[in-house]
Amino acid sequence: MSIEGKAKEAAGYLKEEAYEHGKSAESRQKAQEGRDLRNEGRIEDGKAPKTAKPGTGA
Repeated sequence: MSIEGKAKEAAGYLKEEAYEHGKSAESRQKAQEGRDLRNEGRIEDGKAPKTAKPGTGA
């Protein structure tokens, strides 16, 4: 578990949560960037990336 991986996962989570309910294309794009950053951090820490649809709690 790396500090950098945990930081990326946390930052990605915050960005995803901040923009996931937006209706504009820009909001959806920023939410996707957050998901990508979150998954990058998870992969660095040896975890599987999240693939469930956002907001489902899965």
